[in-house]
Amino acid sequence: MTRLLITCEHGGNKIPPQYRPLFKKHHGLLGTHRGYDPGALAMARDFAKAFDAELVYSTTSRLLVELNRSPRHPQVLSVATRTLPPDERERLLQRYYWPYRNRVEAQVAAAVAEGAGVVHVSSHSFTPKLDGEVRRADVGLLYDPARTRERELCLAWQDEIRHADAGLTVRRNYPYRGTGDGLTTHLRRLHADRDYAGIELEVNQKHTRVGDSAARGLRKLLAWTLARALERTQ
Repeated sequence: MTRLLITCEHGGNKIPPQYRPLFKKHHGLLGTHRGYDPGALAMARDFAKAFDAELVYSTTSRLLVELNRSPRHPQVLSVATRTLPPDERERLLQRYYWPYRNRVEAQVAAAVAEGAGVVHVSSHSFTPKLDGEVRRADVGLLYDPARTRERELCLAWQDEIRHADAGLTVRRNYPYRGTGDGLTTHLRRLHADRDYAGIELEVNQKHTRVGDSAARGLRKLLAWTLARALERTQ
């Protein structure tokens, strides 16, 4: 038995009112890829609907607190928030970071306790160009190559996407490494390969315009090909 969990750590760029003064000098960043992952939440919602899966998401900007980093990671707080006094930083984590992380952990632990193998898809998008370098992929599948279930599922998913649309460039562990600091990496430390497979789905933001028919079509294709990949690897 496999249970699918969908998460979206960077689903929006909202800043709670009490923290907005911190962003007076950084307001322009909120609408960029540094503030959130455009289209990632729409993708996560479509996946959750297609698979009737649990969805955990945040619409608070990653510039307030970075949910996809370890609590002591240098980037867990941004240029706007890392200068807060220690007690304020801790209060920020208690209010916005830990409830999200704990909820995802609890969802995975509950499924594993019931004997279900969890496939966790963390929905993200990436900017087409970073620091002057053009990212040469449409879709990225991030995973730990040392974990058999993740490797087999991503190989199958890549194959299914390529067969569904040969025009899409699908790369594994690109534009980031799947073993870097992040939520899936943390959950791998808690659960064995047989119980947990964590995949970060990265879609190029040139394909993620919300409301665009092509973006909707791609989201549908990715969900359909994941279903086929899951069937192949059960």
